Amino acid sequence: MKITVYLGANTGHDPALSKAVKELGEWIGQNGHDLVYGGSMNGLMGILAKAVKESGGKVTGVEPQFFIDAGFLNDEVDELFVTEDMSERKKKMIELGDAFIAFPGGTGTLEEIAEVMAKVSLKHLNAPCILYDLNDYYEGLRIQLAKMRELGLSSEERQKGIIFANDLRQIEAILKDH
Repeated sequence: MKITVYLGANTGHDPALSKAVKELGEWIGQNGHDLVYGGSMNGLMGILAKAVKESGGKVTGVEPQFFIDAGFLNDEVDELFVTEDMSERKKKMIELGDAFIAFPGGTGTLEEIAEVMAKVSLKHLNAPCILYDLNDYYEGLRIQLAKMRELGLSSEERQKGIIFANDLRQIEAILKDH
């Protein structure tokens, strides 16, 4: 399975992030899955890619040319897709993935997973959209989605493929069921 993971190019201030993303990468590699990610060597992205590679997995990076020009490219990826811009990058990452995970990240992560959530809601994408709710990181989004349902702006059916997971064990179960 090709698992697209969205996450930050920063490590953040909470050591639990680096620990959890390393465990996720090891799990991906050890279980014969491939990683599709943004292609950076920095921050959580770099930790994830390194853990996947060291655990025997394949790593595919999708990187806009301007990030490569800025020196962010992880030159140890197995396969690299260079895109013109972020819109093309999002499209390619969705095209390549069989499942999607939003690890805690910044505004870019949120923007990228929002497109996946919309495609899943519209049934244009039949894949799990997992929000890795490590230490309640995505609690605000969970509340917002509930508010959408409460006001009749969305429904359980529309949000069926959008799943919150608190830990790697739950992610593994979700992917196994899919």
